[in-house]
Amino acid sequence: MTMRNGRTVRDLRRENRTAVLQRLYFDGPLSRFSLGPATGLSSGSVSNVVAELVAEGLVEEAGSVDSAGGRPRTLLRVSPDSGCMIGVDVGETRIRIELFDLTLTELARTERPLAVDSANPHDRYEVGVVVGHLREGIAEVLRLAEVPAERLLGVGVGVPGIVARTAEDGAVVHGQTIGWDAVPLERLLRESVELPASVPYWIDNGAKTLGQAEMWFGAGRGARSAVVVLFGSGVGACVVDDPMGPGRAIEWGHLTVRVRGRRCRCGAQGCLEAYAGAEALLERWREAGGVPPAGADEETALTAMLAAAYPAEPGTDPGSESGADPGAAPRTEPDATALAVLAETAEYLGAGFADLINLFQPERILVGGWAGLQLGTRFLETVSGYAKEYALSYPAARVAIGMGTLGPDAVTVGAAILPLADFFARGGRRAETETVEEQPAWASTVRDREAH
Repeated sequence: MTMRNGRTVRDLRRENRTAVLQRLYFDGPLSRFSLGPATGLSSGSVSNVVAELVAEGLVEEAGSVDSAGGRPRTLLRVSPDSGCMIGVDVGETRIRIELFDLTLTELARTERPLAVDSANPHDRYEVGVVVGHLREGIAEVLRLAEVPAERLLGVGVGVPGIVARTAEDGAVVHGQTIGWDAVPLERLLRESVELPASVPYWIDNGAKTLGQAEMWFGAGRGARSAVVVLFGSGVGACVVDDPMGPGRAIEWGHLTVRVRGRRCRCGAQGCLEAYAGAEALLERWREAGGVPPAGADEETALTAMLAAAYPAEPGTDPGSESGADPGAAPRTEPDATALAVLAETAEYLGAGFADLINLFQPERILVGGWAGLQLGTRFLETVSGYAKEYALSYPAARVAIGMGTLGPDAVTVGAAILPLADFFARGGRRAETETVEEQPAWASTVRDREAH
């Protein structure tokens, strides 16, 4: 049956299921009585939807709460065991693979470091090697958690680069900075990974998955708009103007901050990434006379650079509760070279933040990524000062700049949210159980676009 606005009864039922699932997921446990005002549905609709979801095992009872003068009300929650997702972070120093239950509790994880060859830096991203790590890692987390592959709602993968989609190959990755030119990653995974054909892959930019995670569970909660920036070997960002929406990845790291400046690994000159990415930051320190630890990976080398610029106070041990360490060596003087490089980097980042403020006027700018977590605690205040100085005063006065709160796992959590968000959009039904008529309205739009 089709209603006047073009929606069918199936559409309405799916939307009601989605509303109930989302409210239980983010605000639960809740009673049936509370679900009415929380979702805007009538008590009859809530009862019908809840009965369906309980019968399907998606929702379960979670105790009770006293009511005013009546019987205790049964509380409901999303059942953690009703499905699971895999989140993958194809980073620039390692690949992290995590298995989560439906409430995003981690069930298993594994990591695969990407070996660095300074003579051929792109070799660590060799497509066959990356696909092999994913094949082995996905099998490992399922084995560790003793979870059958049939329970998977999907595999979400965060990658560096621009992700396009074609009807033949699915997700295709254009990762210019890592030497990937139109890599049909989804097709390669389907051919290599031993999963049922019905398990969907959701492949997207890593900054976008980071932004999704921070908006759903981290420092972005409650904001109507935000820009979430990712600092790793390179630099990326995600712009979000709908807290529940997926956001959109932008190649912020390749914004020109200096005409005819340093050569970026993308091939252009003067990109922000050529000054602020961890790879470029360490290279600038080395060129200025700094001495990164021999043979160290980027994360270890950046830690050493920060330790050189900001040596520990005399007689303190940052790892102890009292802070006192009588046997500690005397404080050394800060490395002037490291300090100078970091100071210049802070100004470039501030200018880059100012561009984000002027272009998007967000409520919040949040910093994440492994390098961002190290750098932000040291000089985010300085970066924020430059951002307010370079940006237009009106939007600058209305933006809060801070750190993300989900730590190094944010990209994998965000990647796992991709299949979870699709599951909710379908009203808690797996893609293979729906007919074309039962699929969400956006699915036909995607089919039409990919067909052309």
